[in-house]
Amino acid sequence: MEILGYLLSVIIGVSLGLIGGGGSILTVPVLVYVMGVSPVLATAYSLFIVGLTALVGSFNYGKKGLLDYKTALIFGIPSILTVYATRKFIVPVIPDPVFHIGTAVVSKNLFIMLLFAVLMVAASISMIRDKRNGNGDVIKEKHYNFPLIFVEGIVVGMLTGLVGAGGGFLIIPALVLLAGLPMKQAVGTSLLIIAAKSLLGFLGDIGNQVIDWKFLIIFSLFAVAGIFVGTALARRISGERLKPAFGWFVLVMGIYIITKEIFFH
Repeated sequence: MEILGYLLSVIIGVSLGLIGGGGSILTVPVLVYVMGVSPVLATAYSLFIVGLTALVGSFNYGKKGLLDYKTALIFGIPSILTVYATRKFIVPVIPDPVFHIGTAVVSKNLFIMLLFAVLMVAASISMIRDKRNGNGDVIKEKHYNFPLIFVEGIVVGMLTGLVGAGGGFLIIPALVLLAGLPMKQAVGTSLLIIAAKSLLGFLGDIGNQVIDWKFLIIFSLFAVAGIFVGTALARRISGERLKPAFGWFVLVMGIYIITKEIFFH
């Protein structure tokens, strides 16, 4: 199972390099179900693994001119501040159990995994259904909706902090729909935002969690190796094909986690 976990960590990197997200969607389930890490600790580890991997990937996209730094700042600053505050101050005080439904007990771990899965399903639907961005790979003049981008940054930051997700599956729809970025530029910009807020969010966990640094670094290095494969594959696939494929992938993973946590927990 441990070998399988490290192989899957490479796929996490491939996913980030190819579609600018999906890393955390895989990381949390792999850490929990394959490596036996508790969900709360897995959300912390995920921030570091995805953040480091995304940072490497953003350099690759930046060299190709596929980073929009202005959008990254508008979206990233409120998101970074919110995710740090969420990890530092909100996650530690969430009660366990969170609440009861009749005789059923909703634990902190179950609550986090279900919230994670519901967000995945919602984001996947927006990616699958959106037909408004037909310029999959063409960079054109952008018309910013500044208030919406700023608010979206705060919302994504809080949700990212709660579930330990880099947030690519939430950031990319926002960049495509609100900032008007073509898919591949949205991927590169998403990686930069993910890297900054995930790594800073992880700092909020230091002191709140006992970190196994040896395991964390080894797992992260496998994921970093995978992102080079993902960015190479991205050069051969059009941006317009990536978006719905990414959406269906996220939808399947979300439904799987909801089913597993409710019926087989």
